[in-house]
Amino acid sequence: MFPAKNSGYYALLISLCLASCQSDTPAQNTAASTATTTPPKTAAPATSTAWYRQYRTRLPGATDSVTVHLQNLGTGSDASSIGRVVGFYAGPKGQPFELASNPTSAPDSLLLREASHSRLNAGGYGAVWRLRRMGEAWVGTLAGQTVRLQPLPVSQGVAFDTQVFRDSVRARPQHPQDSVWGRISLHALLPTSNRQPLAGNMLHLLHGDTVFAGSAPTLPAIWEDMRRPFFNDYQEDMKAIFQQMEADTSRSGHRPMAMLNYTDERDTYVLWNADNLLSLGLFTYSYAGGAHGNYGTHVLSFDTRSGRPLPYDAIFRPDAKPRLEALLARYARPSLGLKPNEPLRNALFEETLPVTRNVYLTSGGAVFVYQPYEVAAYAYGEVRVFVPLRELRPLLQPGLPLQEGRSVAQK
Repeated sequence: MFPAKNSGYYALLISLCLASCQSDTPAQNTAASTATTTPPKTAAPATSTAWYRQYRTRLPGATDSVTVHLQNLGTGSDASSIGRVVGFYAGPKGQPFELASNPTSAPDSLLLREASHSRLNAGGYGAVWRLRRMGEAWVGTLAGQTVRLQPLPVSQGVAFDTQVFRDSVRARPQHPQDSVWGRISLHALLPTSNRQPLAGNMLHLLHGDTVFAGSAPTLPAIWEDMRRPFFNDYQEDMKAIFQQMEADTSRSGHRPMAMLNYTDERDTYVLWNADNLLSLGLFTYSYAGGAHGNYGTHVLSFDTRSGRPLPYDAIFRPDAKPRLEALLARYARPSLGLKPNEPLRNALFEETLPVTRNVYLTSGGAVFVYQPYEVAAYAYGEVRVFVPLRELRPLLQPGLPLQEGRSVAQK
């Protein structure tokens, strides 16, 4: 695990990936044959337990109930596991508090941990939700007190269907005794109803497009665009590596087999989903040998009334940057585990935090997301800074879907 200062379910997911993706056992493949050397022309989505659901619960000691958004990213090689679950619920000021699961072997049990820094104790651990399925609900305890997650009959915001594509390929198909594999997966969300152009713009995001115009690619096409070059590049890399290893009689170039198990993963996360505002994260993880993999999350909000994407320029006025820098410096310290007057340099590379364009909205503010190595050491993981709406209001563009669905009035 990363140090306690690195909060959030992204860091927890990476630690799980490093434990599973570099194992010597091939991942369960339900998209195509793992022994295939050339990917087939078409691919079907994997049969998966993946889902996105919303629940209502009252937190211990609270008077009002909250909506908990949970995503199951699907099972891996352990068919009895419920899979990896991530999620969030909103604080009273619109700040998203993150949840991440620990794997369990029982399909009717769920173990969630609070992952946001403000929810961690002095030892760097968050409270645990210990839940068991009862019908459609989850019932159990949160920090030792009773809690019940009751499913919402009608989704807040957008309802989603989930599709998961997964495949793996041997490094050397002619050597079946090898325990070396390349693994690739794609987790995608699409609205359950025909909501265009929102669905099309979500596909553009998943494809990594920077321009949201023209016909959107289909999910099978996005999957093939990921899988085909990964398969080809992986086997070419492995061919060169094995040739080098065989030619090196001194064994100085020997690499542990686990370092040859490459991984390429792309997941769609729901970061906010209420009223007319939807915020998504495109999480990517890649391991290609070495001490650790690389990962990051590209975030983007949408106005679901029109399906319009809301990048940085659609959220903030052109002259907002100087004010944002001051706000980020103030609100970054809690996210980094720093005291109010502690220098930012104690956690960051510099004493200032630049304004990132990688930002998404909640109904109560904005979350600025910095990828590993961008502003701090890898051990800090992704740095995410929440700035409340009351501070941002003079800096916002008009017409944004905020304040419980009511647009922000133009100043």
